[in-house]
Amino acid sequence: MNQDATSGTNAYVLLVNEIKSGALSPGDRLVETELAGRLGLSRTPVREAIRVLEAEGLVAHVPRVGLSVRTLDYSEVMELYAMRAVLEGTAARMAAQSASDIELVELEEINAELRTAAGNSERSYELNRQFHLALLDGAKNRFLTKSMIVVQKTLLILGPTTLAETSRAETAVEEHDTVLSALRARDGAAAETAMRNHIEASQRMRLRQLRNRRAGPELESPGGSVVG
Repeated sequence: MNQDATSGTNAYVLLVNEIKSGALSPGDRLVETELAGRLGLSRTPVREAIRVLEAEGLVAHVPRVGLSVRTLDYSEVMELYAMRAVLEGTAARMAAQSASDIELVELEEINAELRTAAGNSERSYELNRQFHLALLDGAKNRFLTKSMIVVQKTLLILGPTTLAETSRAETAVEEHDTVLSALRARDGAAAETAMRNHIEASQRMRLRQLRNRRAGPELESPGGSVVG
């Protein structure tokens, strides 16, 4: 990989991480010169990274403002989590039939690590991400995986993980345990129900987080008022 490609990859990763962490919030304008200076890169890789983010739907052109981190309204947040529940519920049902014993052990080990990581939001986020990716691998359906990647990318716009709150991290581990019990029993219907319940619990926490950010526009209803 040449230096330009490496710089472009670095710029993309850095910008994605800033969106994920909330350093770049929905509605924030993306100015090439400012970002290049802050990230220690030239403008060209930053420009290319922004183009990729725009193609992925994380960045949008706002009239009279320019390129900005995309803002999701209330309906979009609800639709996003509805799709996540469908896709991950289906993944759990498929994994109950397709996942190998080794893959189930891997899921159990990841969740055990997650149990000890409560209070460390960055580590909890990474372990939770690994758990859900491992479950997708166990489902053994490449088209389902591709669809889920699109949803996960859009979720980055919402900012920091809901597992930043220790109580949510602990509850998520218990919800994972319920999914794992169904997977070990090879009960597809129970695994799907448990995963849907898990995603819906995450959705409720996300909505609570967004309501608490009353200064931001993330939860504007179609009529324009902030949902309280």
